[in-house]
Formats: sequence, structure tokens, C-alpha cells
Amino acid sequence: MTLIVPAPPATIVGRLRWTVTDSLTIAARTFSRLKAQPLEIVSFLVFPIMMTVLFGYVFGSAIKLPGGGDYRSYLMPGIFMQVMAMTATAAATAVGADMERGIIDRFRAQPMARAAVLIGRSVADLSMHLLSLASMVVAALVLAGWRAHGTPAQTAAAFGLLALFGFAMIWVGTYIGLFVKSGTQADAATFGWLFPMTFLANTFVPTEGLPSWLKPIADWNPMSATVAAVRQLFGNPTSVSQAWPIQHPVTASLAWSVLILLVFTPLAVLRYRSTSR
Repeated sequence: MTLIVPAPPATIVGRLRWTVTDSLTIAARTFSRLKAQPLEIVSFLVFPIMMTVLFGYVFGSAIKLPGGGDYRSYLMPGIFMQVMAMTATAAATAVGADMERGIIDRFRAQPMARAAVLIGRSVADLSMHLLSLASMVVAALVLAGWRAHGTPAQTAAAFGLLALFGFAMIWVGTYIGLFVKSGTQADAATFGWLFPMTFLANTFVPTEGLPSWLKPIADWNPMSATVAAVRQLFGNPTSVSQAWPIQHPVTASLAWSVLILLVFTPLAVLRYRSTSR
């Protein structure tokens, strides 16, 4: 019995439609897996609330902003960014687990668009983390008294920057996940550098108090630019740093996210195509 594998579409439009269809199929597969594991969905919703209570009330009562202002209003955009940055760890762990179980190899053997597996996973991961972000926004509104003071357009733009940054970090995690042999290794390979990076930024406190040799690193951290941009758009207290990314945070945040996507998306696709296990 001979298996007949259909040839890829010959036209660009046909290939694009093929990629979109297969990507949606992979995304649906990811959602169906989550449906069978409701505790994972619960963790996406509960973790943001824990972070809000921990940082907003435990640390918030002891930290004062150098220039004055409400610390919780300053803090929440940083927590929002941290949730989206952690998409890298979630993506790496999921891809690493699929590599360990041989699922990626089975996908690679199917007559499907090569980029669809990674795109579908990325879309599904982003959707889940946007749900987590929505849970945190509700917690911030109810528990921390946070408010967005910008216009509706500015508020939408702030959430758009968070989503873009999260999507970019997903591709970083995906690329790392394709190099490891298990989900545990993937978690260690991302969380070990990602979590410190969220603190070496203006996520929780202004960078003005950092040592002179460390401050430029924090100011040019992509996370600092995204947090500063979101604070500015939300109308929340901002940093007074004179570094270019903090003075032009929206432009810097867009530039960093696009750069990360331009680097890691093709690298992840090439790694997926070339790796055989």
C-alpha cells in the first residue's frame, strides 16, 4: 500500500492559505489539550492574582517612588509586562515536552506547511497568556485600585504593545525549546535568565537607584522599554531616566519587539526544519 503525499500548492496565495489552515489546526490541537487539563487553565488565571497581591500589598507598602506618586499604579504595568515575558518559558517548556514525546517528529512527517506547527503553537500560547493578562487586569482593578488614565486609544495601544512583546518572547522560547530534550530542560534554559531580566529593569522599581555600571544595562533592557511605554500610555507614574529608550519608550518597545521577531522567527523555523530526532 503506497501513501500518496499531496504536493504543496504551487502559488503564493495557495501556500499562504495552506499555512494558515494548518496553523489553525495546530492551535486547535493545543486548545483541546488544555481543555483536557483544566488545572493548567486555572493556573493561568490564579497566578496573576497571586502576583498582584504579593507585589502590590507586601512590597507596595514598603516602597516609595523617588518622584512621588502611587506605587501600585507604577507597579501594575511592570507586572503586566512580566506576565507576557514569561510566555518564553511557557513556549519553551511546551515545545520541549513535545520534542521529548516525539510529537514534533510526527508533525514533521505530515504533509503540512513547515511553519504551521510553530505558528499554530505561538497563536495558541499568545491567546492563553492574553487570558492570563485579562485576569491580572481585573485583579489590578479590584484588588490594587489600579486605573488606566489614558484615552481609550492609548489604553488599546498599551495592551497592543504587551501582546506584541509577548508574541516576540514566545518565539524566543520556541527556538530554545527546539534545542532541548525535555520540558524540564526547557524550563531551566529559559527561566534561569528570563526571571532575573525582569528584575534588571524598571519593572518593580525605577532604575535611578542602580549603580552607574548597571543602570545602562537596565535602561536598554527591552523589558524596560515596554514597561515605560505601557506606563506612559496608561497615564501611570513613569521613570525619570534620561536614557533614550525610556525617553522614547513606545518607539523603543516597538523596535525591540520587531527585532526579536525578525531574529527568532526565522531561526526557529530553520531549526524546526533541520532538526530530526
